[in-house]
Amino acid sequence: MVIESGTPRRLGLPAPESQLRFDTELQEIGGGPRRRLLMVDDEPAFELSFYCGTCPFLFRRLEGAREKLSLEGVQERLTGALDDPDDGGVIDAFGTLLPQGEYLPLLLSVEPRLVVPGTEGDYFSGEQVTTWGIDQFWGLPEYPHTPYYRTFETVVDADAHLYEFVVPMVPPTWNERERVEEYVTLMERGTVPTAVAISTLDVCEPAAGMPIDHYQHWGLTHFLLDGHHKLEAAATVGGPVQILSLLALGEGLAGTEDCARLPALRARPRSARASGT
Repeated sequence: MVIESGTPRRLGLPAPESQLRFDTELQEIGGGPRRRLLMVDDEPAFELSFYCGTCPFLFRRLEGAREKLSLEGVQERLTGALDDPDDGGVIDAFGTLLPQGEYLPLLLSVEPRLVVPGTEGDYFSGEQVTTWGIDQFWGLPEYPHTPYYRTFETVVDADAHLYEFVVPMVPPTWNERERVEEYVTLMERGTVPTAVAISTLDVCEPAAGMPIDHYQHWGLTHFLLDGHHKLEAAATVGGPVQILSLLALGEGLAGTEDCARLPALRARPRSARASGT
């Protein structure tokens, strides 16, 4: 459910001052771009979907994803629900971590389900394989190198489907058990806490003639800055948690019009895609 969407606004710090930034890994001199990356402290933290747009959708954890990015000054405000994206100055606070650019704030309510790659419910060995097949070199599905949360999906149109993911900066096994249990207790009493994420939208579609089930995959990915314990607790109790998503416009594989559709798409009822439809 969309609680409220804001209007695009400019946030962040110029490089190299920001703790987070998007980057492209280059080949040797004269070569073209290689990996598209989300960097943390100038180290590659996640590999993102390749630029061509016909390769499979991807987020893959790398060695640089080893710390959470919580801000002590807003922790108390995030213990409960926000009334709107600008409530309590949270956007401006987290703007100090972001790379300079345009962001669309979205305040969402989600009920996360924890997924371990290769197990039931894994997008990469399920829906993605149905469309792209397995990797021709490795002979395996894409592997994100991290557990992640699935939160929502819905129909975009007859030829496109939206999938939403919440990706922790560190795996849930790194979470402090006592803090997870504290949030479990709060949620069982009716508290709905808030997490914060920097987000991207990638629209990927396979080349003609290769897939079993051909359609566009809209991958909305929320990379958690704050809320690792909250998401695990919500998945444990099967309850809701808010996510303040700061969607980085111009950094995903999606046009301006696609990004502008997200608030309306996120307000639609949850709907799974029937294969081949």
